[in-house]
Amino acid sequence: MAGDLRFREVEHTADRAFTVRGRDLAELFELAARALGVVQGQSAATRENVSRPVEVSGVDRETLLVNWLNEILYLQDVHKESYSHFEVAAISDTFLRASLLGEPDASSRRIIKAVTFHGLKIDRLPDGWEATIVVDV
Repeated sequence: MAGDLRFREVEHTADRAFTVRGRDLAELFELAARALGVVQGQSAATRENVSRPVEVSGVDRETLLVNWLNEILYLQDVHKESYSHFEVAAISDTFLRASLLGEPDASSRRIIKAVTFHGLKIDRLPDGWEATIVVDV
């Protein structure tokens, strides 16, 4: 695991997969978003001069996580931005409100097409939460 980012890429026969751990759901979703950027090869922004508010909903925790990560992919593609910091302001099993912080990145290359439900797993652990996420590249 690199620095304070608590995630690890896991072997997967197709596409790419990673696991993240957080103390609570907010941290789990923030770290999943950071890991998404790392898997794409994005470097941490040196200036966080772009801020995007985001609201996402889903029928359950798993759908919420997929929708959250896919929304980040969509916004970075549409606005040609890279996000390196994620602040979850409110979260439940079916709703998330957050801010994406980053910078313009005209050279942004998107190697992840989408976050999938295949192999998706969110588990409650004694000391927090863990999610395994598979992305289509």
